[in-house]
Amino acid sequence: MLKNKKSIIFDLDGTLADSIWVWKNLDEIYLEGKGIYSSDNLQEEMNGLSFSDAVAYIKNKFDIPDSLETMHDEWVALCKDVFIDDVSLKEGALLFVQKMHSMGYMMGVGTSNNKTIAQGFLQSKNLTRYFKTIRTSCEVGRGKPNPDVFLKVAEDLKVLPSECLVFEDTLEGVMAAKNAGMSVAAIHDPAHLRFEDEIKSLADHYFLNFLDAAEAV
Repeated sequence: MLKNKKSIIFDLDGTLADSIWVWKNLDEIYLEGKGIYSSDNLQEEMNGLSFSDAVAYIKNKFDIPDSLETMHDEWVALCKDVFIDDVSLKEGALLFVQKMHSMGYMMGVGTSNNKTIAQGFLQSKNLTRYFKTIRTSCEVGRGKPNPDVFLKVAEDLKVLPSECLVFEDTLEGVMAAKNAGMSVAAIHDPAHLRFEDEIKSLADHYFLNFLDAAEAV
């Protein structure tokens, strides 16, 4: 799995962080506060969108009169504390990251999430010191399945795409890694069961959790 690899890139939501549930709950809280009731598949509609693009999607879909800046700030405030207080790491994630660090692999994070939220979460879990760079889709302008965020992480790490292994949970994320010319290991998340067969067929490796991934090293 790690043959000829120099670096490992991790997605955040659903990969390192057991956080997919957060977005559905917070979507409902935010929208119901506006007197709006969302569709059950809203999260699937926004898979792969950057945090900023997701805010814009909600604004346009539900015709919310607030400015994008106001909505963005409200969402960051709504999400940040929840991520720090209520979101756990995925099973085995900490041990896997520590093992990869001890083996000398350079590591980074490429996420669709907001940078303030991502950094706050990783700091709360004492993980920041293991990652040389944290990049978001908002910074590069295009979300997944476009490869931009992963290519930016590779650029920061000064490695070739072919020297990277990406860990992802979504179909869009797996596609982004493949579009970047990187190998990809998919991590199971129950939120994506509908796309599991496609994820398995596209990914180079598939694991139920990071404990299984560690055994494969």
